[in-house]
Amino acid sequence: MKNECLNCACVMKSMQSLKSCQLEQLESNHAVVQFRKGDPIIKQGMFSTNVVFLKSGLVKIHITGPYHEQIVRLAKAPTYLGLPTTIGDKINQYSVTAVQDSEVCFIDLNIFKRVLEENKDFSSHIILELCKSELESYRRCANRTQKQTRGNLADVLLDLSENVFESAEFVLPISQSDIGNLVDASRESVNRLLSELMNDGIIRMEGRKIEILNKSSLQLISQNG
Repeated sequence: MKNECLNCACVMKSMQSLKSCQLEQLESNHAVVQFRKGDPIIKQGMFSTNVVFLKSGLVKIHITGPYHEQIVRLAKAPTYLGLPTTIGDKINQYSVTAVQDSEVCFIDLNIFKRVLEENKDFSSHIILELCKSELESYRRCANRTQKQTRGNLADVLLDLSENVFESAEFVLPISQSDIGNLVDASRESVNRLLSELMNDGIIRMEGRKIEILNKSSLQLISQNG
C-alpha cells in the first residue's frame, strides 16, 4: 500500500532524514478527516490526544475570554494547529473552526513525540515553526493594540491578499462581523471603512468579492496605523 505520509507537507521538509520505519509509524497512527465550512475542528476546554495538521483549507483560531469570544487569527494550510496546547498542556486553550472546506490530519501524540525524539531535522523544523508563530503573535498583538481600526483593517486585507489567497482579487472568507472581531471594531465600523477605501479608489468591492486596486496606498495606511 502506498504510504500517504510520503508526500505530505506535514513531513516534507524533513523527509530526507526520515527513516522508513518512522514513515510507517506515522502512516499507521493517523487519520484524515474532512470538515465543512463552519465545522469545529478543535474545541476550547477539551482534552487533546492528537497532533492536528491542516492539510488543506482555511480556519479561524478563536478563544473565549471572560467577556466574549475573540478571533485571534486566520490560519491557512499547510500548518499545525494547537501544537503548544497539545504538547504542553493537553487541554485545548482555544478553538479552531473551518471557514472553508478543510482536510485535517490527526496524528497520535505519542507517535509524533517519538519521531521528534528520533529525528533532529524534524524536531528543528517544528521548533522553527513554533518560534515563527510566537514572533508573529507578538507582532499582531502590538499592531492590534497600537493601531487604529483603519490600520488594522488594512493589515487584514493585505494578509488575505498576500498570504492567504496570493492574489489582488479574493472573496472574503469571513463576515464583516468576524473582521470586526479581528480588528476590535463593530461590523458597522468595518462596513464604513470598507466604503471609504472604495471611495478613495483603493479597493473595489462587490458583495464579498474584493479587488485591491492601490496596494501601495493600503500599505501606507497599514504603516501609519
